[in-house]
Amino acid sequence: MNFDTIKKFEHKIAEYFNSPYSVATDCCTHALELCLRYTNAGYITIPPRTYISVPFLAKKLDIQFDWREQEWEDYYYLGNTNIIDAAVLWKQGSYISGTFMCLSFQFQKHLSLGRGGMILTDDKKAAQQLKKMSYDGRVPNIPWREQNITTRGYHYYMTPETAQLGLEKLPAAIQNQPTKWKTSDWPDLRNMGIFQV
Repeated sequence: MNFDTIKKFEHKIAEYFNSPYSVATDCCTHALELCLRYTNAGYITIPPRTYISVPFLAKKLDIQFDWREQEWEDYYYLGNTNIIDAAVLWKQGSYISGTFMCLSFQFQKHLSLGRGGMILTDDKKAAQQLKKMSYDGRVPNIPWREQNITTRGYHYYMTPETAQLGLEKLPAAIQNQPTKWKTSDWPDLRNMGIFQV
């Protein structure tokens, strides 16, 4: 597996968004999950117009949540945290210091890779820990049998093939104008049966 490809893609995305560190993941939802786990979030608020996986995450992790009325554009905070769902954000230099900003490269997104996500942070220690968490608790580039793994890991890493596609498509993504999403592009999740039980 070519970890250098992933590292290069992480660097390019961090550079574009002006973030000191970045951690590639297999999707934005898992990026958010890793940040919630890392920060030991116990309570969050969520806008009702967002992707359904966000409140599902709260249920999965046994995190108490409430809905928060909010008109948002490009990104929003998971309330009561410094974690940002920036799945539809594509803007140069837009990293917000002191946050965990989670990006998406899902097929509908501006940089469309089919799947993939990224965590942007300015916390070096957090970046190192989140990297291990995303990669089964391992340090990349060292065979796992040769490591004394001390971090609980999750199988949420980006593949080199996805990272390579990202590197190939990045120049066009930088040149082209992104779609502007509106809050009304999402249904009100409170109306769905799963959240009415």
